[in-house]
Order: sequence, then structure tokens, then C-alpha cells
Amino acid sequence: QVQLVESGGGLVQPGGSLRLSCVASISNFGFRTLRWYRQAPGRQRELVATITSDGSTNYADSVKGRFTISRDDAKNTVYLQMNSLKPEDTAVYYCRTSIAYQPYWGQGTQVTVSS
Repeated sequence: QVQLVESGGGLVQPGGSLRLSCVASISNFGFRTLRWYRQAPGRQRELVATITSDGSTNYADSVKGRFTISRDDAKNTVYLQMNSLKPEDTAVYYCRTSIAYQPYWGQGTQVTVSS
């Protein structure tokens, strides 16, 4: 059974940092491309960051230079380090992977940036 479990969200002041984690119960984790998405209230879900099996990364323009995606294949875990957080980063954050072209999502973790 494929399962993705995010954690690490919370309330943080503007300028603060959070690190999100996503533990994936999937086979061949090291071969998977992993992505973080987010969805703010009233908005469409958007792609935030991607990491491929060889460690190549890509980011949305809105988070470049502030967020870092990484992975630990020994722990079946993908991370999203978020620095210099802004109120507009407030959203539910989801991790996602695909197996045989079938997408799998976690349940999401809430990030709220507010003073």
C-alpha cells in the first residue's frame, strides 16, 4: 500500500523557517521523482519544488533562493526546508510521487505564516 505522510507544518512568523518532511512507504524510493505542492485557500494547487532520482532540483520562481528540497533515500524521506517565510507562503503543503503514471499524494501539512 502506497502511503505518503507529511509533517513539520505549523505557525511561524514572517521571516522564520520550517522544515517539512514526507515519509513515503513505496518501493524503489531512490528511483522516484518527488515533488512538493501547496494549495492556499481559494487557489489552485501549485508545484513548489521537484527533486529527481539523481538529485536534480527545480523550484517555482516564487520560492527560489528561499526553499530547498532534498531527499534521504535511506530513510525514504523527502524534505522541504523553507526559509525567509512570507505570509503568501501560507498553504497546505503536499508531497507527491508517481508510480506507473499513477500519482500518489500525502494528506498535507498546514503552514501558516503570520505575525
